[in-house]
Amino acid sequence: MAKIGFISLGCAKNQVDCERMMYRVQEAGHSVEYELPGCDVVVINTCGFIDSAKSEAIDAILAVAQLKEQGLVGKILVTGCLSQRYQDEVRKEMPEVDGLLGTGSYTEIVPAIESLLEEKTVVSYGSIDTPEAETGRILTTPAHYAFVKIAEGCDNRCAYCIIPYLRGRYRSRQMEDIVVEAESLAENGVKELIVVAQDTSRYGTDLPGHKRLLPALLRRLCRIDGLHWIRVHYVYPDEIDDELISVIAEEPKIVKYLDIPIQHCNDQILKRMNRRGDGAFLRSLLKKLRDRIPGLVIRTSLIAGLPGEGEAEFHELLDFLKETRMERVGAFVFSPEEGTPAARMEHVDADTAAERVRIIEELQSGIMDDYNASRMDTDMEVLVDGYDEEAEQFYGRTYADSPDIDGRVWLASDEPLREGSFVTVHIDGTVDGDLSGYIVEETDDFSK
Repeated sequence: MAKIGFISLGCAKNQVDCERMMYRVQEAGHSVEYELPGCDVVVINTCGFIDSAKSEAIDAILAVAQLKEQGLVGKILVTGCLSQRYQDEVRKEMPEVDGLLGTGSYTEIVPAIESLLEEKTVVSYGSIDTPEAETGRILTTPAHYAFVKIAEGCDNRCAYCIIPYLRGRYRSRQMEDIVVEAESLAENGVKELIVVAQDTSRYGTDLPGHKRLLPALLRRLCRIDGLHWIRVHYVYPDEIDDELISVIAEEPKIVKYLDIPIQHCNDQILKRMNRRGDGAFLRSLLKKLRDRIPGLVIRTSLIAGLPGEGEAEFHELLDFLKETRMERVGAFVFSPEEGTPAARMEHVDADTAAERVRIIEELQSGIMDDYNASRMDTDMEVLVDGYDEEAEQFYGRTYADSPDIDGRVWLASDEPLREGSFVTVHIDGTVDGDLSGYIVEETDDFSK
């Protein structure tokens, strides 16, 4: 039995892949360790999406390489998008790395580890179009919430995005497999299920019948005992139809929160980036969603400095934000990723793009302040996430807050609170942009 450590970087989808690898390793009789010193093999599951993610992955590899040089760890196995994207470069420039697995080779984690332990070379790149292999998981999230990945890959081919070249074509999991996994998670204490894929709205379109099956899947998930919140991420705007809107509006377990990546609003930029729809379509869609789903909180992602974005196009984007007032906005500098069509297009320099991100963030801060002000003197259901030792206070999240990317609610309570419990909180203030309040009552019997 070997001691195996794991580092997972990047998105929630990558985290699920890492959890599956951990399960396979444990099932094979090895131990999964949460402290790296003393490990026989350290697996680094990397992201290679944009420059900042690549830098984070390289820094993690070099940090583990230092431990290896000190004799504190054994072999280093790099998996995920960075190893898939830079196959030759990692081998040549990082000799500390002992093995590489591509994104099509996650299922080979156990034989790869055992080969490394036998001092054999490991370099494996399976097909990135391989169907998802069903297996168990070892959760690395807190016990009360989990991500469920419903599909792999992407067929959208946005001009700026490298993901289809790293993750392959869109492949939906079978609905029964997803439901069985969700039922198991609920039986083990998960209260909030977060549905993810590169594009959740296209779930099922690659299966026989080529139908959008996300609404049907969500209704199935809502029937699972124990789940209290179901949150949907990465819903592309052009695939949001009336059926999906109705399901979200009607099902009480589905939180009224949607992550809809739009990237920009200018018609010509959207067209050049191979995004379907235009600014008028986006405005109409957001109005329709707000009309049909009362209390809806919308998260989106934007890219500043996309090819074709001059001052006029940027100010159009600012006007769009002022008009639509989406509650949660993440803004990123355009990263010209080699191998993508957008990388060959003319664009503004990185400093200009970064300044535009700063302006977006300043504008969005005011919109978020207004949203927080609208919550004053109201009672909100909050999921208790934990206790902050430095602040000496419990904290949690409302339906408007997805873990790790949105805000917190700071909780005033005379009694200890159970992590993973639901409480009703009277909102009476803010702390550095986060809501704060005091406990009115504990609301959940199902969490006991």
